[in-house]
Amino acid sequence: MALPSGNSSSHPVSFILLGIPGLETIQFWIAFPFCATYIVAVLGNITLLHIIRIDHTLHEPMYLFLAMLAITDLVLSSSTQPKMLAIFWLHAHEIEYHACLIQVFFIHTFSSVESGVLMAMALDRYVAICFPLQHSSILTPSVVIKLGAIVLMRGILWVSPFCFMVSRMPFCPSRVIPQSYCEHMAVLKLVCADTRVSRGYGLFVAFSVVGFDVIVISVSYVMILRAVLRLPSGEARLKAFGTCASHICVILAFYIPALFSFLTHRFGHHVPHMVHILFANLYLLVPPMLNPIIYGGRTKQIRDRIVQGYCGKDL
Repeated sequence: MALPSGNSSSHPVSFILLGIPGLETIQFWIAFPFCATYIVAVLGNITLLHIIRIDHTLHEPMYLFLAMLAITDLVLSSSTQPKMLAIFWLHAHEIEYHACLIQVFFIHTFSSVESGVLMAMALDRYVAICFPLQHSSILTPSVVIKLGAIVLMRGILWVSPFCFMVSRMPFCPSRVIPQSYCEHMAVLKLVCADTRVSRGYGLFVAFSVVGFDVIVISVSYVMILRAVLRLPSGEARLKAFGTCASHICVILAFYIPALFSFLTHRFGHHVPHMVHILFANLYLLVPPMLNPIIYGGRTKQIRDRIVQGYCGKDL
């Protein structure tokens, strides 16, 4: 992301991230579960990527999408958690101006990518369950890679304009961002100019990305459930329902906190700020930890590989 350097006089050298306003006295202790969550997310996603990379039998659409999700989760969590822990433990509240804008770019771009990958995974399950005989011919590895590239380019192209718009605006003397990472609306509130275009574009991006993806996911799972209910075996129906339920839990764990944080910034003036910031942290903390556990742990091939590794057998 190219950032202009010609207007350095109109922006501060750095911003101050407060962390979690209202919980300053216990932030040191809150950091421990945050750190544990981050460690689980990093180890889980790296393990998932390693297993998919070395096992050629896992080079199928579902596992390729899982690899994309793992990479996205690593980028999302690593773009915020180290700085967040530095704030809580080392009182390193200052973040350089361009580093803040880069954080905005990575958070929103890869949140869009995560949403897109979840949508692609729902489509993969739909094709696998409703058209099992055509699954391998419809979702070839090249098609999967193209879907991943489209999702990534969508995130970059959609998010870059409002990062660029913010970087061209003059800022007020206040440098304080009352949360633990740089987010588009939090930074925009420090701008001393008309921000209606940037706010409107942010709403367009959020609702176009999330709206489209949620509609596709919802339609896919409705069609999946219809197909599952037609299965003759009760055991097969139960197994399919269990798989769908775990996938839906992951989807809800991502979308509910993300939408709550996004809408609260704009419309939730009566929501306690502490509650808002906690939810804003959760949507960057919890899904990267849950995804490898739920998707990887419930997938027999990956689970068997992990067991083999811990038992000392060759992979």
